[in-house]
Amino acid sequence: MKCKIVKLDQFSGDEASVYSIYLDKAKSTLFEEFMKENIISFKSELIDIVKRLKVIGSKTGARGDFFKFNEGDLSDGICALYDEPDSKLRLYCIRYGNDIIILGGGGEKPKNIKAFQENEKLEKENYLLREISKEITKRIKNKDITRSENYLDFEGELEFDTAEYE
Repeated sequence: MKCKIVKLDQFSGDEASVYSIYLDKAKSTLFEEFMKENIISFKSELIDIVKRLKVIGSKTGARGDFFKFNEGDLSDGICALYDEPDSKLRLYCIRYGNDIIILGGGGEKPKNIKAFQENEKLEKENYLLREISKEITKRIKNKDITRSENYLDFEGELEFDTAEYE
């Protein structure tokens, strides 16, 4: 699968940079797909998420209290962006300290489930982001991807192939 990491300038600012990912030949990023999938049923929650992303980029950075951690394996950085405590949407992302987040996809988290594995859509989105995170980590270790001097940007090979995800 081909991945391309792209900066979302509309959310990025002096405190943090927000990225998302194009897969293969898709015309939309994972985050844009998330927005399209949920705009009808969860418009007000999406508005809140957009506001939170703008605050992260321009005012606060990607503070830990904005995220639910341990949504993936140890050290892969997968977390869910918190909105309001009663929100029904879960947006997965990869967090790199307070400086950079990469937005993936997500979906509705029904109240009757305790773990994302109990929901096929959430499980698929989570495991996809885990695979991408592993590839990014490998590329950071190999210095194919680096961070800018101010730590707010990724530089290097932001377009790459990863193992096929099913």
